[in-house]
Amino acid sequence: QEEKLWDAIKITAYVLGTGLLIFTALVNSVSWYIQSIWDTSGHFWQTAWLKFYNHFEGNEWTIFLLGAALVPGLAFWGFNGILMVADVTGKPTFITRYRIQLGKNDPVDTKKLRQAIYTALFNQFFISFPMLLPMFYIMKWWGNTFSKELPTFQWFLVELSIFTLVEEILFYYTHRLAHLPLLYKHIHKKHHEWTAPIGVVSIYAHPLEHIISNTLPVMTGPMLMGSHIVSIAVWFSIALITTSISHCGYHLPFLPSPEFHDFHHLKFNQCYGVLGVLDYLHGTDTVFRQTKAYKRHKVLLSLTPLSESIPEEPKRAE
Repeated sequence: QEEKLWDAIKITAYVLGTGLLIFTALVNSVSWYIQSIWDTSGHFWQTAWLKFYNHFEGNEWTIFLLGAALVPGLAFWGFNGILMVADVTGKPTFITRYRIQLGKNDPVDTKKLRQAIYTALFNQFFISFPMLLPMFYIMKWWGNTFSKELPTFQWFLVELSIFTLVEEILFYYTHRLAHLPLLYKHIHKKHHEWTAPIGVVSIYAHPLEHIISNTLPVMTGPMLMGSHIVSIAVWFSIALITTSISHCGYHLPFLPSPEFHDFHHLKFNQCYGVLGVLDYLHGTDTVFRQTKAYKRHKVLLSLTPLSESIPEEPKRAE
């Protein structure tokens, strides 16, 4: 028995060790390849940044507003503008055939859509943008945010990993807190008016929720890291587009799967996080894992909608 146990331990160690070495080699290879591309274009980006910096004569407040507000705002409304055309007109059909909740928002209620747009604009201009003021002074205190030298690609990847981790933790727990009956009734219920969400609904929320659950989880990572304004601009844009995808109602090819958060809007008490890691640890995705939506929760690598390749089971006649 001892020999068998020892053999099992050796085999396990060999498999895990080999897997770790292969994984490390792959990560290093990919990192080296991307870094080589970055180095090739690095001079171009560094020169472009210096021209931009000098054009505004190093005015840090102007540069911060452009990077932390204008660029992410354009990314958000540009992406959602395309989605809203599909939501209202049903065209292009290339997009609408990938609808997750079939028969919902087909077309979208234009009155509800206008209300969502007004609320999203209000939250951006009167909540998110004013919150940039204290963030600006925190970033100035760090002293690296407006450096004339751009961060390395490896460092940006490290920052991106930390930003994502911080957002997952803060969003998961504040989101679960918002589902407590009292807070849900007076605050979070507004966001859940859309049981079949669309992209712009990602920031359709009560002002207090927008501060605590939408904005602070995204802002905290860069403030902890003292990140460069270029890193902040890229991260804010990624965060806004990603949350728009998770709310968009379409499972489009080659984009991150929105099935996880779409299921949350459908069922309310499942799938609270962004990545799903904390949901798995806390068991708040158990119902989701038993559904067809879970089987469809992957990046679509073909042009066939997953609602067709993994359809829902037909309802039994009563």
